[in-house]
Amino acid sequence: MRKIYCYFFLYFVALSSHATTDDSLWNAVLKNGKPHLVLRYRFEHVDDNALQGSGTTLDQANASTLRTLFGYETGSFHGLSATLDVENVLDIGNDEFNDGSNGKTRYATVVDPSGTELEQGFLQFTGIKDTVIKGGRQYITYRSAPLHRYIGTILWRQNWQNFDAITLVNKSLPDTTINYAYAWNVNRIFGHDAPEPLSHFESNSHFINVKYNGLSNVDVEGYSYLLDFNNAAAFSTQTYGLRLSGGYPLHEKYTVLYALEYAKQSDYADNTANINADYFFGEAGIKFKPNNDIINALILKFNFELLSGDGGADRFVTILGTNHAFQGWADRFLITPGDGIEDIYGSLIVKIKGADFVAVYHDFSSDNDSYDYGSEIDLLLSKVFQQRYTLGVKYSNYDADTNAINSIRNALLSADKSIFWAFVQFKY
Repeated sequence: MRKIYCYFFLYFVALSSHATTDDSLWNAVLKNGKPHLVLRYRFEHVDDNALQGSGTTLDQANASTLRTLFGYETGSFHGLSATLDVENVLDIGNDEFNDGSNGKTRYATVVDPSGTELEQGFLQFTGIKDTVIKGGRQYITYRSAPLHRYIGTILWRQNWQNFDAITLVNKSLPDTTINYAYAWNVNRIFGHDAPEPLSHFESNSHFINVKYNGLSNVDVEGYSYLLDFNNAAAFSTQTYGLRLSGGYPLHEKYTVLYALEYAKQSDYADNTANINADYFFGEAGIKFKPNNDIINALILKFNFELLSGDGGADRFVTILGTNHAFQGWADRFLITPGDGIEDIYGSLIVKIKGADFVAVYHDFSSDNDSYDYGSEIDLLLSKVFQQRYTLGVKYSNYDADTNAINSIRNALLSADKSIFWAFVQFKY
């Protein structure tokens, strides 16, 4: 945190020293700067059949929260600019929920703790051709939202994950984007009032991601994520992987979609566990554009995703990912169970008169010992109005399998859970 404040102190000292001699600097900061504001209200109702410590089921949770993000991005002065974002999460009305640090453990969990935090605060330099360098607190992602499998913001929660880091993006090679980041701290969604390591990871981590889109109908992505957490060594891992994805047009109205990905994960740094885990992802689908006034597009996908597990700590974990977007919105699998997970799922996405309807069905089972966890149905309807307003409702229902193995080994995975959300957002 102190490093970020030092960056901004030096930056604005530089502004002051040039103020009387170079009006273009003040133009960059004031006239060419851009404020931004995001307001997102959400109501969340959770019915979780998991047990409290007393042996009774958790009380239903009702969370009514408002996320406010206000920030300012300066213009560029000799390739140097700055961004500052402040975030506030506030309970409005219902606060009958466990946010992870408020002590209301009788209720089901909704990880939206109240508080005000510096969300982003970084300097950016673009003075080197085809290169962007950022230093300070920032978001880091490498795939389209919300599908941040390994490194993400966890943008569905009200308090987003961010990184104190130095990042570099270089596009000097044809059709190639090279991303590198060194992160010395990870600020997690549980808020600064939560105990370590829920509040943050003390990090000495390196992220490398390289993308190539010079081939017809297929994009190539290679990556290496070396996670070293001083206060959470059990999550210190090294992951190496390769992804191929794309689409092939069969007709002006039909496009075949496909993706294939494999990754290997092992223990790293001070992690004392012996981890030798695999990740596999396969996708096949079709996109249909009828070009009429009612249905703008229809996408049907079938997927298989494996995060291997051999019992205990030997499992494939994506602790920095936006995991809400994977293995179901009921969030039963935010951390991979010790026996791993096989997720077979199908999804339907329909764009109707500018609104998005999404329906997903998951069938979950273990990798180790091949037993059933359960199934889940996820539904979403949302619409953007006038480019600034978003309205939506969302529902998730996890139906647990109560077979003997699942019941004995996995208390949470053998308990049903359903969640309903209603939300509205304004973005400027």
